[in-house]
Amino acid sequence: MLGNFPLIVVSFAIYNMVAFLFQGVNWSDPLYSISMMSGAAWTITTGEALIALSLMFLFFELVKAARPGSHSIVDHLLSTAVFIGALVEFLLVRAAGTSVFAILVLIALVDALGGWSISVRTARRDVSIEPHPE
Repeated sequence: MLGNFPLIVVSFAIYNMVAFLFQGVNWSDPLYSISMMSGAAWTITTGEALIALSLMFLFFELVKAARPGSHSIVDHLLSTAVFIGALVEFLLVRAAGTSVFAILVLIALVDALGGWSISVRTARRDVSIEPHPE
């Protein structure tokens, strides 16, 4: 059952823990700064780091969606439930009304739609129609 766990939930859990346990945290606060060879300083904010982590989770979710088997339906239902829950939270919870959370909701939408789409495409390839012997 752990294989069906939607990894995108981890992103929303991190967001909610930071937003509710550490109130006053600004998602645009610098998290880390890297000096580039060009002399520029690349500054990574808290929100950007969470979005990057979420995109990595999205990659693994889409890889999971391409695997054959009956578990994929459960995966897609859970991904859809995560998207719906996140959308409701975005619309109704004040602390979730940020651009970072909106992008996380968009990532959850891509996860849900991508999973269903990949599943339909791979299922279509698995169906073979043989001629009826006469």
